[in-house]
Amino acid sequence: METADLEPQVLASRLGVEFGLVRQNSTIGCVITIATLEAYFWLEPHASDARILKTFRDGYGRIRAIAERKLLARPATHIELTPADFARH
Repeated sequence: METADLEPQVLASRLGVEFGLVRQNSTIGCVITIATLEAYFWLEPHASDARILKTFRDGYGRIRAIAERKLLARPATHIELTPADFARH
């Protein structure tokens, strides 16, 4: 899957970080929840936008891999990554 580093943004609601993956010349909108960043990437509660984005960028390789696997399993035009996506079963 081809991916592009589209500029991530903290959602206005502060409930997640929006980013995109490019797949077959179209962009798939993705969101990873703040709860996921707190649970699996050591983001402290009530973090600033700058800290949220740093945590996202630091974990981007793993985040991207999970997003790609989710898209392969269930093709969609938009996905949301939650703690359940990162839990080992």
